[in-house]
Amino acid sequence: MDETGRKITKIAREVAKFTVQTMKEEGIGTAEFDFIHLVRHNPGITQTAVRESLQIDKGAAARRAASLESKGYLVRKPNPADGRSQLLYATEKAECLKNSKAKIEGIFYEWLLSELPKEEKEAFCKTLDTLYWKSKRQRQAGFVDVARVVEQTGENHV
Repeated sequence: MDETGRKITKIAREVAKFTVQTMKEEGIGTAEFDFIHLVRHNPGITQTAVRESLQIDKGAAARRAASLESKGYLVRKPNPADGRSQLLYATEKAECLKNSKAKIEGIFYEWLLSELPKEEKEAFCKTLDTLYWKSKRQRQAGFVDVARVVEQTGENHV
């Protein structure tokens, strides 16, 4: 039984909707942000690798890359290993976009906590930090403990 009512997920979904709405006003959609995020974390990635990672078709990848290049978020450089392809790199503007997204999310979370009494907010943030680090350690361990719980419940999870 999930005592949380999946409220952490639901809150994250609401902040994501707000972030998308705000970023669209700046001319960047979710799919474009995902594209930029992948390139930022994999400098010099090929468009083919982006396509495979994001599971999008060739035309969509080409349109997105061209759009992001024209908006100044990506640059293409020749691939020395393969003259037929180009390598994609994020620009400084893309780095600023990452900071912009984090700032938008931060504003939402500050607003969300703004009416809590100081002591309640501090206790909540301390508990949240504990849960965050526990979940991060579990991911780094390959989710072995959580997978064991799923096995023990006998739930068909797909």
